[in-house]
Amino acid sequence: MLMALSGPSRPPVAGGKPSRLVILLHGLGADGNDLIGLQQYWGRLVPEAEFISPNAPFPCDMAPYGFQWFSVQDRSREGVLGGVRAAAPLLDAFIDDELRKRGLEEKDAALVGFSQGTMMSLFVGLRRGKPLAGILGYSGRLIAPDLLASELRSRPPVLLVHGTADPLVPFDSLAAAEAALKDAGVPVETLACAGTAHAIDPEGLQRGGRFLREVLSAPPPAAA
Repeated sequence: MLMALSGPSRPPVAGGKPSRLVILLHGLGADGNDLIGLQQYWGRLVPEAEFISPNAPFPCDMAPYGFQWFSVQDRSREGVLGGVRAAAPLLDAFIDDELRKRGLEEKDAALVGFSQGTMMSLFVGLRRGKPLAGILGYSGRLIAPDLLASELRSRPPVLLVHGTADPLVPFDSLAAAEAALKDAGVPVETLACAGTAHAIDPEGLQRGGRFLREVLSAPPPAAA
């Protein structure tokens, strides 16, 4: 039995039952409350969407509070990949459960990540059998790009945003992820935020909101 993830949620701005879902994945040492406030900025752009922000599954092993998707005590490729693989089934099951509870499909849901949350969003989202509506990632990187060719199962649109002054996840991670995703045939856009550190700045916030509106907008009705 897999551990069930949970965290804060915010109902659709439009009221009523959600027809879209935005899943927010926080970074190392934070919790679901860290990102749920993004609904204040983006809710009006996707008014039919419920926002939910689960706590990562493991207590942070580098701080007396907060959670982590995986440990970074061992920063080797094998150590990080092992941690990501351990957390991936928990996130996959959470996505499945939340969609099922609301009677939604993958095309109705977007993943939004920050730092470790971005790494998890890309790893899990690209390996799901059906494509999500989109993946929006801030200040992260693509884990094990060499495995994409053999493990990729879907190609949702991706927007990656990164600050040029990020001291924690190097800015060149953006170009590396972009190149690997393009090589794998994944539609990807990027935004470099000049002078921004390990954070979401106003430009990134605005562009992310537009991306969510684009990928979660209802398709036009079919012609009669």
